[in-house]
Amino acid sequence: MPLFTPGRRYQLPYLPSKKKSGQSYILEPIERMIKGPLFACRMCGNCLLQETAFVCPMACPKGLRNGPCGGSTSEHCYIDPSYPCIWYEIFDRAKKMDREEMLLEVLPPLDWDIVGEETWGEVVRKVKETGTKTFFGSFFKKDAGERKQIWDSVFKSIRQPDWWQGDDQYHPPGYEEPVSELERQLRSGKFVVAAEISPPASTATGKLLRDIELIKQYATSINFTDAASATPRMSSLACCEFALEAGAEPVLQIAARDQTRTGLQGHVIGASARGIRNVLVVSGDSARLGPKPMSRTDILDIDSVQMLWILRRMRDEGIYLGGREIKNPPQIFLGAAAAPFASNPRIQAIREHKKVNAGAQFFQTNLVFDPDGLELWLNELAKRNILDKVYILIGITPLRSLKMAQYMHNQVPGVRIPDQLLKRLEDAGDGVEEEAVIIALEIIEAIRNKEGVNGIHLMPVGWEQVVPRIVQELDGAKVVASSS
Repeated sequence: MPLFTPGRRYQLPYLPSKKKSGQSYILEPIERMIKGPLFACRMCGNCLLQETAFVCPMACPKGLRNGPCGGSTSEHCYIDPSYPCIWYEIFDRAKKMDREEMLLEVLPPLDWDIVGEETWGEVVRKVKETGTKTFFGSFFKKDAGERKQIWDSVFKSIRQPDWWQGDDQYHPPGYEEPVSELERQLRSGKFVVAAEISPPASTATGKLLRDIELIKQYATSINFTDAASATPRMSSLACCEFALEAGAEPVLQIAARDQTRTGLQGHVIGASARGIRNVLVVSGDSARLGPKPMSRTDILDIDSVQMLWILRRMRDEGIYLGGREIKNPPQIFLGAAAAPFASNPRIQAIREHKKVNAGAQFFQTNLVFDPDGLELWLNELAKRNILDKVYILIGITPLRSLKMAQYMHNQVPGVRIPDQLLKRLEDAGDGVEEEAVIIALEIIEAIRNKEGVNGIHLMPVGWEQVVPRIVQELDGAKVVASSS
């Protein structure tokens, strides 16, 4: 087991894909022999240990470099139960070292041109630029701010290349007027109802079109998932185009699991050109949840925080990731997923704060069945002073059957259903669907007036027919007006 990066398995180092310099031939094996046993170093070429409390994030089975996924738990990694969630270890270490706020810095994806190479040579060069005497003298400085400034002159310039320039600050949108109806309704202060439709598993579009027609008059926007549970279905982009043709406002969902940085940028340019204005980015469910044969789970080219950073800069600064100018940037309202119950509320709030800084303007949360538990998460967001910087749509699902509820509670990462709700569904017998609607309405009423809650995101999971009833019974005058 590595000394500073907890874990019980060994992962092979990355191998460079180009001819190495003479310096690399000398320094690379030395760096690997030292950092391997200490940090489980995989030679990613862009070391983040300074920012992640000296626990290497590349030990994450998803390769996430900006925080935990929505399935994180304190017990184990949900992809590999024999392995701890490395981001829990990072947060625990950071808290003990009083370095939690350092975790807000938006960290870059890998530059595969330098992956597999050593980084010590670059550190030595930066130390010389800063001044060797100045750098080593910083170890004895009492002023923490001055010490940090000196260290950043060396390490931040390495981990934050010119093509990325990530930071830990909030960046408000670079435009004034709302670009979508969803954004306009949220800005107006109305309690907004958004909904979700599961894309079809074939080329047949009859049910999809009927569901769009049914829901569009009750919801401000309709979200189409992107291969949820790592199961192939009709693309979110295709469903969004059908929604536009039907006069509904879509939310394009993009999962990092199936995207490269190149594909993401082209995808959004095309979507914006087609008139799709709402974009929700997620890391995506692990391939372990999908059908066999299982695809790779170890590497995401980009994570959801990096997706937000890239898309925000495309929109507000008019540049692609590499710095190339965009003459006509995309017009998009950026959203991200939030998971109030995925982990300790304090930890999750840091993750959400980072997404807001990166560019998230609205959150669609994971399923919420515990309003009191939601309050804990909202309080943590309030402590971070971000409730006025992001709109929050709470995920609501009517539990159509006891079997469905038990599956979600036991198998879906980040979802917790209180025992009393499971008991109510069990006692309902043949009336379980009616009880499901009543429970959903009770939850909505319990959360709708909480500070920071701007609306709901209805996820009927194939039961689209229930959406009109739920909306109509929610004090119709206040809610239905949000879609007018």
